[in-house]
Amino acid sequence: MQEILEFVKSNPMMSGVWVVLLLALIVTSVRAAMSPVKSLEPQESTVWVNRGNGVFVDIRSKDEFNKGHIHGSMSLPAEKIKQKELSTIEKFKEAPIVLVCATGMTARSAASQLNAEGFNQVAVLQGGINAWRSAKLPVSQKK
Repeated sequence: MQEILEFVKSNPMMSGVWVVLLLALIVTSVRAAMSPVKSLEPQESTVWVNRGNGVFVDIRSKDEFNKGHIHGSMSLPAEKIKQKELSTIEKFKEAPIVLVCATGMTARSAASQLNAEGFNQVAVLQGGINAWRSAKLPVSQKK
């Protein structure tokens, strides 16, 4: 314990950085745990969508969607979600919706927006389409 105190005294800047990083990690973990938006692995997402007659919604650009997407998924670019152009998924308001992006990072903010618009069962595909492909699950291409 004495060594830790000596380190903190002799390295206040580095100690401050560690405290800030620790606090950021705690805040991020608490937010994720409290968020109504789920994060699902590829296999979990398939079961969740199939059991609830839900849908996969791909929020990548139309070009990326055409290069490869989850079979049966709908294309709704993130820009349209930001502009609240949600008519294509309105009928799924009470059904499970799994948002798909490239890596799973962009979809979280779109999921929060959908949740605020009254979509009750919104989840994010953890790892995005890349995780889906890594799990060797089928991908369709628009011809």
